[in-house]
Amino acid sequence: MESITITAPAKINLMLDITGKRTDGYHELVTIMQSISITDTVFVQSNDSGEITIDCKGIILDSVSDNIAYKAATAFYKYTKISCSGLHIIIDKQIPLQAGLGGGSADGAAVLTALNKIHSFVCTGDELCKIGSNIGADIPFCLVGGTKLCRGIGEEISYVSPLESCFIVVAKGAAGISTKKAYQKIDGLAPRKIADISLYDGTINSIKNLGGNIFEEVTDNNDVSKIKQILTDFGADYSAMSGSGSAVFGLFREAKPAQNACKALRLDGFFAETCIPLTYGAKYFDR
Repeated sequence: MESITITAPAKINLMLDITGKRTDGYHELVTIMQSISITDTVFVQSNDSGEITIDCKGIILDSVSDNIAYKAATAFYKYTKISCSGLHIIIDKQIPLQAGLGGGSADGAAVLTALNKIHSFVCTGDELCKIGSNIGADIPFCLVGGTKLCRGIGEEISYVSPLESCFIVVAKGAAGISTKKAYQKIDGLAPRKIADISLYDGTINSIKNLGGNIFEEVTDNNDVSKIKQILTDFGADYSAMSGSGSAVFGLFREAKPAQNACKALRLDGFFAETCIPLTYGAKYFDR
């Protein structure tokens, strides 16, 4: 038996725009994704049970086979044609659900990373991204991490300037947002000018010029505007919703205002955490 522990960072979308809809129903997008230091921890252990089992701490799984970590494991073994003698996956969830923070994709990326190490790096990084893109559009980014420009359905990844050093407050209310319904609402929007990515240079000021997140135009979650207002009141240099929501983030150049904003959000009953940008995605646990 062999085991490995992986940190699985959440992501935020510094900006997000929809550029079109494909014939298969998927939406084409352009987004700058950023890994952040809110992470799940994923423990993967091979065994002789003959099956793949998952324990997600704090969450009751309705169906193990529908879990993205399970899908990642089965896809890995199918692609590599390695026989799976058995596997147990433990996920310590710290990334909020239905938040637009990529928690499920982060866990899937962590499983792929762990299995590749357990099986002596049978896959290249590009192959892991290929496996992951067939499971979830954000998995390739969650494997690579850092600050990246993503196009297509999210699987086309390009390097851009890293986000300048800052402090990030991430907050959300109790209600989540259905990604499927959010995209359906996007389809009803009138055509608009697509964000000019060439404006981005890694600074917070450049992010302000990119037009934010198009999903804010269709959200009916009142917590989004409340959280943005609190972040602005406490001096956030920029704030926006992440992904299709419902989490909102604020970028601060100084630690103290970020800490004060986080405290105020918690007092108002919101989930809130202060974090920093990361330069990596799914990563072996440092010991």
